[in-house]
Amino acid sequence: MKLLISVDMEGISGIVHSSETNPERYDYQRGRELMTAEANAVIAGVLDADPTAEVLVADAHGTFRNLLPEQLDRRSRLVRGKPRALNMLAGLDEETDAALFVGYHVRAGEGPGVLAHTMNGEILDVRVAGRSLGEIGLNAAMAGHLGVPVVLLSGDDAACAEVTDLVPETVTVAVKEALGMAAAVTLHPEEARDRLRRAAADAVARRAEIPPLALTGPLDVEVDLASPHTIDLATLVPGVSRAGGARTVTFTSPDYATAYRLILLLAQLAMIKPA
Repeated sequence: MKLLISVDMEGISGIVHSSETNPERYDYQRGRELMTAEANAVIAGVLDADPTAEVLVADAHGTFRNLLPEQLDRRSRLVRGKPRALNMLAGLDEETDAALFVGYHVRAGEGPGVLAHTMNGEILDVRVAGRSLGEIGLNAAMAGHLGVPVVLLSGDDAACAEVTDLVPETVTVAVKEALGMAAAVTLHPEEARDRLRRAAADAVARRAEIPPLALTGPLDVEVDLASPHTIDLATLVPGVSRAGGARTVTFTSPDYATAYRLILLLAQLAMIKPA
């Protein structure tokens, strides 16, 4: 069995503020340690269910260089750094049996949700076939395009509700209850890890019962962008045009994989500042 564990940071137990997720801030090292420990709990749970499983862990936050390699369970392999194909899902392919999302967060504009956003602060919303999707939905649909179910998601209660709305069968672990953008009632990190280990084992054992999230093309996609400069850049991409309000660009994609890659490109364009 081959499994991919995609690990973000905002949805880790105990983390509530950007000082714990930003490499330039004072509390980042502590955030890295908490993130790595939760990844290890999920790895352990997966291997409890199947000791022979091949486990790939994708560092999926910010720089993609957050997990501490020397502290990660040695029975796994780590995908680290960027840019890379499939972004937060690097290493995923048609031979993957299941994906597990750890430390994920709710999409931009939803909440209360701890550190809610979609990719970066410049993406206000993404709608695929009329449905608003954040990182949870966008990544779950990319996995689904390859026939891979997302069997587990952990994060705050809002993140868990978001994936349940998309795929009700997905096993969820709410490691904290969001009170706002930078506040939550959190489980003790050790309690969160215990729950994650048990849930990961259960999710892997039940993987055949959890369907992939499949979005079939052609697909109309709308992206709301915060910056007029980003909209100007986006419309230089063939097939992308302004639509609706001043903040919206749109395109039609023949399939979800193409849509996903173009959404990732727009997110990168959003990081370019005017000269």
